[in-house]
Parts: sequence; structure tokens; C-alpha cells
Amino acid sequence: MMTEKKRRRQEMLVMAVRKEPFLTDEALAKKLAVSVQTVRLDRTELGIPELRARVRTLAENTREKVRAIPHTEVVGDLLSLELGVRGTSALRVTDDLLFADSEIARGTALFSQANSLALAIIDAPVAMTGVANVKYKTPIHKGETVIAHAEIVKVRGNKIFVWVKTYREDKEVFRAKFIVVSLHK
Repeated sequence: MMTEKKRRRQEMLVMAVRKEPFLTDEALAKKLAVSVQTVRLDRTELGIPELRARVRTLAENTREKVRAIPHTEVVGDLLSLELGVRGTSALRVTDDLLFADSEIARGTALFSQANSLALAIIDAPVAMTGVANVKYKTPIHKGETVIAHAEIVKVRGNKIFVWVKTYREDKEVFRAKFIVVSLHK
């Protein structure tokens, strides 16, 4: 028989994964104040897949919606997309994204993720970046995952103003403002 404490913990786990499907077991354990093993047991009991499978499912269900650039050119895994409004992507920092002889990600990796996400949310057959204003706030290290959120904040003619904020867990690590030009006629 399930204890009340376990039932509440599992409800909180389900809500946390629904709200943030890209949380690692370690982050979930910290959030729920339990061990990683407890999170894994609860996930298994509840039929919640591991992080990699959750991200893969989200990406597969989203990538075909992209119009302005080929979905294969989106850097990172596209987690959500509302064309003409907003989108979210995840990027795991691997060896190929690091500075030589360093465990720190190159800024171009974060810029590429943000820029491709800004283009992906544009509801037009062709678009390109006209202006980019970026701010790198915190170094990102090998093995970390960052989540970028893009949102269209203004449209003026064929110019679309997009803000992108990138987070590691709950901390903003990068932000960018783009003016994307829609080239459709």
C-alpha cells in the first residue's frame, strides 16, 4: 500500500515533468528533496521515460512545423514550437562545442542555438537574421544542458523582433535580441 507521503511526492514528480520535461533526475531529486534513486523508482512506477526519451519525443513531434529554415538546421532539440509566437529548444554541450583544451562551450554554440530558434519560430517560407544583439552572461561547461526560449515581441512590416533567453536550470546564461527579416513575397 502506498503511503500518503509517496503519493504526494509522485504527484509532484508528475507535475514537475509536465512543467519542465527537460529536468534531469538529479534536478528532480533536488527539487523533491529525495535521492536520485527514489526519483528513478518513482519515474519507473509512473511510466515516465528518462530525460533522453522525453526530449526525443518532444523533438520528433515539433520539428516538422518549422517553415523559415530546414528543420535540420535548428541547433539543439526543438522542444516546442508555436509558429509566429514562441518556441523552445534544448542544447547539450558536447566535446564538439568546446573551446580547444577547455571544458567551456564556445559562444558560437549558444548564438547558433538562439539564432536558429529565432528563425524557426517565424511563420514564413524564408527568413534571415538582419540584426543580432547578444549578451553572454555565464560560461557553460561540458555535459550541461541549456534551454532557450524564443518569443516574437513585435512585428513591423517584414521585420520581426525576437527575444531569446537561454537558461541553465533556472539561471539565465545568455540572451539575444534579433531582428529577423521575412523574405516572402
